[in-house]
Amino acid sequence: MRIIVTGGAGFIGSNLILRLYEQHPDWEIFNLDKLTYASDHSHLKSIKDSGRYYFKKVDLVNRDEVKDVVKTFKPQGVFHLAAESHVDNSIQGPEPFIQSNIVGTFNILEQCRLLWKEDEDDWKNNRFLHVSTDEVYGELEGDGFFNEETPYAPNSPYSASKAGSDFIIRSYYQTYGMNVVTTNCSNNYGPHQHDEKLIPVVIRNAIQHNEIPVYGRGENVRDWLFVHNHCDALDVAFQTGKAGETYVIGGNNEWKNIELVRKICDILNEEVGKGPDGDYKNLITFVEDRLGHDFRYAIDASKIKEELGWEASQDFDGMLRQTILWYVNTYNSM
Repeated sequence: MRIIVTGGAGFIGSNLILRLYEQHPDWEIFNLDKLTYASDHSHLKSIKDSGRYYFKKVDLVNRDEVKDVVKTFKPQGVFHLAAESHVDNSIQGPEPFIQSNIVGTFNILEQCRLLWKEDEDDWKNNRFLHVSTDEVYGELEGDGFFNEETPYAPNSPYSASKAGSDFIIRSYYQTYGMNVVTTNCSNNYGPHQHDEKLIPVVIRNAIQHNEIPVYGRGENVRDWLFVHNHCDALDVAFQTGKAGETYVIGGNNEWKNIELVRKICDILNEEVGKGPDGDYKNLITFVEDRLGHDFRYAIDASKIKEELGWEASQDFDGMLRQTILWYVNTYNSM
């Protein structure tokens, strides 16, 4: 099988490629990535000369580049992860998010449609998996959970751009009958995540004895999903998901931001040594909340469990500790 992974030098994408490479020895994998500031191609150095992995620097907004790759490689499946994803950056400058997340999605999707419709077997069997976010659903009220039927209500330029891309994917199933599947996931964490995300920010600032910034009072709630669990779910959805369906993917693992930050500090106290004045929590500093900051996200992932047999591991303490130690070792080696 010939597979394209877009955004394969990103955090989730690079972990996904390594997972697919190991689990599917008969697959050829083509990584398309723009190589933005958040990319880390070095994560894939172990397979770069394998003969089953290929890379090309491509901006999906460039239709001609996308057309050339699709016509040359002739993929039988696509895992579409490429996206601008940092909410704060979308507030400061939304245009790159509209271009990458909406126009880029259209370009790769349309070129696959044009290729696959040339052969009836390709049209039926080849699959396009679109990877999205739970942020498209907006803010949860009370104790509820997002599921596949939750109405869309995006509140930031980032989430609005991802909602737009989700609707484009949906339209290609409804209009053309294209074999597409969409997934919407909760917050990912794990080794190799870019420094701008919450968990790396906390770890980096803590071990450097800098202030640890927490928005508002830290009461915002997120559902945390280990990146390797997410990659397993994407593989399952690609192989066994039903065409036209959406599957929400979560860790069943809700934490208030301030509780998570304190937990990270406690693990650092155990693993690295006591922080300033005997506790890394002394570095916590509350800062002005960001614009459009949704209060709570949480996922009801029962559909993917019941229909496809996937559920997240519940060893949060172990996976968080593993993640923290990776960052500590990485920062200390710099």
